[in-house]
Amino acid sequence: MYAVIKTGGKQYKVAAGEKIKVEQIAADVGQEIVIDQVLAVGSGAELKVGAPWVTGAHVTATVLAQGKHDKVRIFKMRRRKHYQKHGGHRQTYTELQIGSINA
Repeated sequence: MYAVIKTGGKQYKVAAGEKIKVEQIAADVGQEIVIDQVLAVGSGAELKVGAPWVTGAHVTATVLAQGKHDKVRIFKMRRRKHYQKHGGHRQTYTELQIGSINA
């Protein structure tokens, strides 16, 4: 069984037992959270699609870690204008262990 969930403005296809990294969620490590924004639930050839959410469906997940991704380097330059600008960014994430999918 799998589900398509929405969290942090992005969509993820998840199954029970998977580990995923999503945009940061305000939760402690070890805490169990419930994601109720389920767009679709599928099992084999059967697929239930919501409009926009599947009613009564939710996914439970456990927070494994909070962290930051690798640094993204930003470099801007205008040739022959003596303009160079350096920057960087590290996006925060929450690592989740998907527990169960309830349709």
